[in-house]
Amino acid sequence: MKTHSRRWVTALLGATAVLVIGCSSLKTPATADVAVSKAAVDNAAGAGGVQYAPVEMTAARDKMVLANQAMAAKDYKLARELAAQAEVDAKLAQSKANSAKAQAASDALQEDIRVLRAELERNL
Repeated sequence: MKTHSRRWVTALLGATAVLVIGCSSLKTPATADVAVSKAAVDNAAGAGGVQYAPVEMTAARDKMVLANQAMAAKDYKLARELAAQAEVDAKLAQSKANSAKAQAASDALQEDIRVLRAELERNL
């Protein structure tokens, strides 16, 4: 009977630890989440997000401001949510910028090919 009660005590302690850790994470500052999102916004800006995806970049930056305000107000749950949304907006802006740059490179290459073909036909 002792082993049975020890198992229950161990299981109960484990469940309590999980519950305490889970609940306390909502009150823990979201500093890391906000920092990761800020890095994503900075990366998107560096990739040309401001030029190629201004709406998404504005949304990402606005949400970062709100996330920082939520951090200052110690509303860590809201700060995490806003930081996650800002990160998604920033990644979308970066993807749009990369896509636009790739399209521009493709268009330039197609134009070069067209010019070369015209040159070839002229010389034949």
